[in-house]
Amino acid sequence: MKARRANSRDRILAAAADVAREAGPGSLSLDAIANRAGVSKGGLLYNFPTKAKLMQGLVENYLSAFEQALEERTAEASDESALAAYIRLSADDCEKPKPSASWMFSAIAEDPEFLTPIKAFKRQLFERLKGETDDLGSLLVCFLAIEGLRSMNLFDSDVLSQQEHKLLVSSLLKIAG
Repeated sequence: MKARRANSRDRILAAAADVAREAGPGSLSLDAIANRAGVSKGGLLYNFPTKAKLMQGLVENYLSAFEQALEERTAEASDESALAAYIRLSADDCEKPKPSASWMFSAIAEDPEFLTPIKAFKRQLFERLKGETDDLGSLLVCFLAIEGLRSMNLFDSDVLSQQEHKLLVSSLLKIAG
């Protein structure tokens, strides 16, 4: 069976993710992305009419991949709760180096709806986790601690040592059960 060929939208998002990793999201060049994706600049703008829409597509792609990884992890590890899987995946994600997220402020300024998919994803995730626990207090502590860790990582303001990170994750996993 022949593998499905990536459509231009998928190729553009993959190219944008590569360019963002190399140059930082704030330095994304539409020309560089179009070149890397093998599409014309017009083809890129057809799929993503503005740079903000392209950034939103990248974020939505990331959220979708995170959700898929969470589903796979909870399906594979029957003894691990969804909350523990969320903690582990988030902690692993925070260990990967990321470029500064200062680009996000300009994306929000250009399109105030930029955060809508992020808020919706987090609300849906929280509701799912809430439905799978009897201890709302423990869930709140774990969820907010991980979101704080993610925020520090995203905005390059992490003040914790590697040992403190490990202690935090270990403590959260104990709370999660």
